[in-house]
Amino acid sequence: MQVLYPEIKPYATHRIKVSELHELYVEECGDKDGIPVVFLHGGPGGGIEPDHRRYFDPEKYRIILFDQRGSGKSTPHAELLDNTTQALIADLESLREQMKIDRWMLFGGSWGSTFALLYAEEYPERVSAMILRGIFLARDQDYRWLYEEGASYVYP
Repeated sequence: MQVLYPEIKPYATHRIKVSELHELYVEECGDKDGIPVVFLHGGPGGGIEPDHRRYFDPEKYRIILFDQRGSGKSTPHAELLDNTTQALIADLESLREQMKIDRWMLFGGSWGSTFALLYAEEYPERVSAMILRGIFLARDQDYRWLYEEGASYVYP
């Protein structure tokens, strides 16, 4: 059984300026004319990894990965100034516009799932589909389960 698609290299890497301070690192792989899908990493503060490219069939999808503000190869690294959820949503929309994509699929895990939901709420007409995994909505009951209840019993 094949769990992930084979390793692939980006056909393009670039940076986009999203504010006076912040610049995002972006990778594109797969089929340039394929179905656009954007990978939303966890965190906040996580980053993209080469294995994240392997979730999608590179012959079918135009795979877009980027490091969110302050994360991974985006600059400045670990910067919290002007790093808000609303700014991240605006960054994602700016990325979509700069890449000349009408609608795209969102793939998010953990914080990335929350990010996908927030973006879809603000720009529903720009979302063709969503794949959400490891959903974490940052509600009080989610924090309690993670730090005080269920998860803390499994991972003390």
